[in-house]
Amino acid sequence: MMGNKLTELENKVRKGLEDSYKKLLEFKRQKNTPLIISKDGKIVELKINTNSNKG
Repeated sequence: MMGNKLTELENKVRKGLEDSYKKLLEFKRQKNTPLIISKDGKIVELKINTNSNKG
């Protein structure tokens, strides 16, 4: 029973993170600003494609 509740919570957290990521990308597209990430210990700017296919 406890494992089932944990799995349910994990799924809710994962869904929330996915939704937040989508909102972040949409915001970056609207503002035409790069996404800043850390990759291999270096700071990297990623340009977000403004011509997204929403479907």
